[in-house]
Amino acid sequence: MKKNIIFVVNPISGDLDKSDLIEAVQEFATTNNFDLTVYETTGKTDQKEIQSLYNQLQPERIIVAGGDGTIKMVAEAVEQFDVIIGILPAGSANGLSVDLNLPTTIEENLKIAFLSRYIEMDMICINGKKSIHLSDIGLNADLVKNYEQSNLRGIWGYALQAYNTLVDSNDPFVATITANKETIEHTARMIVIANSKKYGTGVTINPNGAMNDGKFELVILKSLDLLLLGKIITGNMPIDSDDIVIISTDKATIKTNYPVNFQIDGEYCGAQTSLDIHILHKQMKIAVP
Repeated sequence: MKKNIIFVVNPISGDLDKSDLIEAVQEFATTNNFDLTVYETTGKTDQKEIQSLYNQLQPERIIVAGGDGTIKMVAEAVEQFDVIIGILPAGSANGLSVDLNLPTTIEENLKIAFLSRYIEMDMICINGKKSIHLSDIGLNADLVKNYEQSNLRGIWGYALQAYNTLVDSNDPFVATITANKETIEHTARMIVIANSKKYGTGVTINPNGAMNDGKFELVILKSLDLLLLGKIITGNMPIDSDDIVIISTDKATIKTNYPVNFQIDGEYCGAQTSLDIHILHKQMKIAVP
């Protein structure tokens, strides 16, 4: 009997045409004797539609072609179900696939997504919203907001906004952090809430991060001048710097002295003064190499 697979594809992620990808997935499914159902996201009632398809087909796996936002949407839709999620990186932000060391070729990724082993991965809950990868409050969230509002896409658009964001950045904020039964205060430019190690650019921000250890890290960047930002962007994160503090925990609260821009997995979520954070251990099954 053929096994069912649902293939969720975000047609507009990463501004890439997906027709060749869909064709490759259909061909792989046919060759390997899978019954494939293709679902293209609309950005409207996707979670309900995916849940309804799951109930109807009871698939062994759901394959997702899109960026971090699409993967997170599918993971939330099926969090009550026992199903493995396979990833075909095809978004503008593919941080999770970089962190999972997924290969760059479609052929290798198809084998992993359809046939490979899986890990049970944690998610983080922040003010009731789920994060699968990296969220932050402060300078990078300013950048995400500016990038979303600009017309220039790609790496040059990002670089331009990075420069503008630094030039126009607000004063450092004061963060009161409660974690591991301690309350501390830091003046910061940015605090990363990390389930994993790297940003989608390949930059390691949290060297000890593991996505299935029941913990997350708060990476506090106390100062962020052009030199330090340059080091981080080029992947040379100076971990032993006095300007960086890392706290590992399974729950925390962050309170700031004024509203600070906040983003989850590359999506701007407004300015916040209070974040309530806890780990959701072994929340989803993800196919890995």
